[in-house]
Amino acid sequence: MKKKITLAVFVTFALACATIAQAGGLHLRSHAALILDAEHGRILFSKNPDNIVPIASITKLMTAIVVLDAKLPLKEGVVIEQADVDVIKNTRSRLRVGTRLSRYDLLRLALMSSENRAAAALGRAYPGGINAFVEAMNNKAFELGMGNSYFVDSTGLNRKNVSTARDLAKLVEAAEDYDLIRQFSTTAAHAVEFKEERSLKFVNSNRLVRSSSWEIGVSKTGFLREAGRCLVMQAKISGKPIIIVLLDSAGKNTRIGDANRVKKWMETGFTRKVRG
Repeated sequence: MKKKITLAVFVTFALACATIAQAGGLHLRSHAALILDAEHGRILFSKNPDNIVPIASITKLMTAIVVLDAKLPLKEGVVIEQADVDVIKNTRSRLRVGTRLSRYDLLRLALMSSENRAAAALGRAYPGGINAFVEAMNNKAFELGMGNSYFVDSTGLNRKNVSTARDLAKLVEAAEDYDLIRQFSTTAAHAVEFKEERSLKFVNSNRLVRSSSWEIGVSKTGFLREAGRCLVMQAKISGKPIIIVLLDSAGKNTRIGDANRVKKWMETGFTRKVRG
């Protein structure tokens, strides 16, 4: 009985937060969303926060955490192999089979520009291979309390990589503790030098990191047909650390529009209204 009461109170609180948010003028078009005051652990807004949905390349945040937790040598070279080529969605990549990059560079490309072959190579080059890597991903999810999340690969190309907005807020909060994740996920652009004396410029898949009006600490985008357009961020808005999770945005620019709506909503005094 105690457990049922606790759950009922929790659900009521979440719904109340959502109601307050809507009353405050925040209307998001993403199918699922969660806005969290990271400093106090307070949910400011939620919309379908517990719907289990595909998360596409948001998966790469967990990939980065597992790689860094393993303390693998970041300067070690990893060769892109045929096994890293996407045969699920047939996405393209500028990393040719046979290319050798450091684990450091692969991590940067996976986080910054959502490079699928980079993320695939990171999982494959893990001690024990991709199966051991996926097991480590799911173990980390359990450790973080992400009870409605499940991973099957290191890229997010498989629609069976699933989570909820509530769980992903925990993932973003955990990712913020890693210096390299903060640095790489918010790098606006980076040129990679190859041995063939060629250079390729990669840009961040989240254009908001290039905006002077945003102060972003962690960022990751994702897209699959089954997942829609997704975006998670940790950002300071009006000096407050806020975690933003936006999932299954239908339009190409909807997730960016929703993020800007959240920012404007915070800046126009929502916090004061709730306190009052």
